[in-house]
Amino acid sequence: MILLTQYTLLFASVLLLVALGGCFSERSGVINIGLEGIMVVGALGGALMMKFLPAELGAPVMIAATILASALAGLLFSLLLAVASINFKADQTITGTAMNMLATAAATVAVKAMNTAASGGSDVSSDIIYTRAREAFIVRFGNFEFNWFMVVALVALLVSWVMLYKVRFGLRLRACGEHPQAADSVGINVYRMRYAGVLISGVLGGLGGIVYITAGVSSWKFENGVAGFGFLALAVMIFGQWKPFRIALAALLFGFFRALGNVYTGFDLLSSLNLPSNVYNMLPYIISLVVLALTSKNSLAPKAEGIPYDKGSR
Repeated sequence: MILLTQYTLLFASVLLLVALGGCFSERSGVINIGLEGIMVVGALGGALMMKFLPAELGAPVMIAATILASALAGLLFSLLLAVASINFKADQTITGTAMNMLATAAATVAVKAMNTAASGGSDVSSDIIYTRAREAFIVRFGNFEFNWFMVVALVALLVSWVMLYKVRFGLRLRACGEHPQAADSVGINVYRMRYAGVLISGVLGGLGGIVYITAGVSSWKFENGVAGFGFLALAVMIFGQWKPFRIALAALLFGFFRALGNVYTGFDLLSSLNLPSNVYNMLPYIISLVVLALTSKNSLAPKAEGIPYDKGSR
């Protein structure tokens, strides 16, 4: 039960961060299908920081530097979506899909090139080893491994709620996703607000990526990507109706089913079924299909999401 709780909170933290990122982007009116790619790039930035930053600097410095590197990498990569969809009015779904393909390929090539150069041409693996650095994020309470990223996810949840509902920024962001022409008529810069939404999604998506690759592993092959967690986070966002606290509950639900794939052997009832581990790994994706099929009719998506804004149109 302890391991189930531990992995549930870890996977829920990943889904929460990325889904909140998608929420900010879509609240501004931009569909961010590229969350999967943003996670990969954020994971790459954080993993490189963990690998090359001297461990002697201490846990606080390691944690802060890794978070900043992941957030910055995700932010910079999300600029591709912002420029393409806001400035050039490109199809947001196609742009996001292209970003997903680009991120995994680019990260794999970059890491293989780095490993090959470091080993004199003999190593062509696509993994980054950060065994010692990963320990900086873990505090053990008996058999329970507390990860500092759980706190990061909780802080992100609270800050997101305040930003969306308690300050002027959130009101303006939501207005741009509902009726950008009306927002523009009262002096709100729709382009700027949509940039803000997409870049915030890049920051949170990048953080979700580094949380994912540090959840119980000491190295990660970037050719594996993030196993569809970006798309699963989109399902969490939709199930949570684009509202932070509902998204948090949905993240816990999906995180629980994903955690079963790691710990099912510890439960006599589940292990006695003799089901392959892949069945348990598929559970969150199956659940997402069922949940979305049952709840999509009541979706409260922003009315202007996915529609490029043209200042000259009314």
